[in-house]
Amino acid sequence: MDFLFGKRKTPEQMLKQHQRALNRAMRDLDRERAKMEQQEKKVIADIKKMAKLGQMDAVKIMAKDLVRTRRYVKKFIVMRANIQAVSLKIQTLRSNNAMAQAMKGVAKTMATMNKQLKLPQIQKIMMEFEKQSEIMDMKEEMMNDAIDDVMGDEEDDEESEQIVQQVFDELGLTLNDELTGLPTTSGGIAAKEAPKQAVATADADADLQARLENLRRE
Repeated sequence: MDFLFGKRKTPEQMLKQHQRALNRAMRDLDRERAKMEQQEKKVIADIKKMAKLGQMDAVKIMAKDLVRTRRYVKKFIVMRANIQAVSLKIQTLRSNNAMAQAMKGVAKTMATMNKQLKLPQIQKIMMEFEKQSEIMDMKEEMMNDAIDDVMGDEEDDEESEQIVQQVFDELGLTLNDELTGLPTTSGGIAAKEAPKQAVATADADADLQARLENLRRE
């Protein structure tokens, strides 16, 4: 039967068509109300003119016409308010229908995703990923240990000495001056060699004193 009466319209299309008709009706009422308001102003002007001329019979007739005109204007205002209320209801229905269609699409998408998401497989993938990550971390640690064993700490020591020397150079000092000014501990090598140096100095002084005594005797 669709080929006889045309393609059947969807509820969204029908609501849109009815709302379009209501908007057109409101525009027509606005035009008619504007005409009636202009007519009202003209009648008021005519009433004032006839009143000045003393034509009271004409004034009474035009006064009745003015009352009817004002009633029509009021009816147009009420009718337009009712039509606007219906148009707002239709707009609300369209919004709800659009929201329902959107939710329907989202529901279908979620259902498809839920079908595709297979928890056992995902858990297996996550476990395999964690396992391979741990193996990679272990291999990286072993590689770092092997590199440290081969390279040693010589480069680190040299780099450390260069940094210390650079700091002393910036301060205007020398590394040897600072090292000679450092205090020595009682258990260090310097503390052990100090008595030997003192004995050697004392022997040299005694030898020099003996030579002086011999020179005086001669």
